[in-house]
Amino acid sequence: MQLIHETDLSAAEYVSTQAWRDAKLERCPNHPDGGCRFARHGTYARKTPVGLKVARYYCPDSPMTFSLLPRFMAAGMAGTLHAVEDSVAAVESEDGLAAAADRVRPGHHGDPRAARRWIRRRAVLVETFLGIVIGLFPDLFAGTPIRIDAFREHAGTGSVLITLRLLCTDHLQTLPTPVGFRRSSADAGSQTGPPTHDGPCRGLRHGPKRL
Repeated sequence: MQLIHETDLSAAEYVSTQAWRDAKLERCPNHPDGGCRFARHGTYARKTPVGLKVARYYCPDSPMTFSLLPRFMAAGMAGTLHAVEDSVAAVESEDGLAAAADRVRPGHHGDPRAARRWIRRRAVLVETFLGIVIGLFPDLFAGTPIRIDAFREHAGTGSVLITLRLLCTDHLQTLPTPVGFRRSSADAGSQTGPPTHDGPCRGLRHGPKRL
């Protein structure tokens, strides 16, 4: 299970200060009254930003791991929420998916089809999430177009996905990635694997895969 590590640090500051060392989970989410063998279980690395690690805890009585994802990090895909948000904003403003992908990741895509798949996935997931947010908070967002630029203007921030993650704290386990932690079957199929063995803990000795 993924949980949020609340931090005001930027990604660069999180890496330079090794802030994952300070990420703590005081009690087991499955056994809040104690009595289990809940303990810290090291870290796993994220591919980007380079050098960033995520603190992890393990309850062998569940059995389940719990990872503390910094609030600025995307779930279920590489990078930060701000980078994902900029990708979707590029889709809204550029003429075509390939042009949008080239704008946000110049030189990364030799195959235009791969570029379109890469950025389309981000756009679809974020648009789905924004539509759900409107349903959850109609008094706040009713009538807001399902676009990053519209939500940025409405919320008065350039980091609207982080802002919405904070607003949706109680719903993150059921909201889709990259803001929430729920992966659809189609989304899971596009991944090489989760960044940690969250959920029923099998095969930990093989180590986590990285996003």
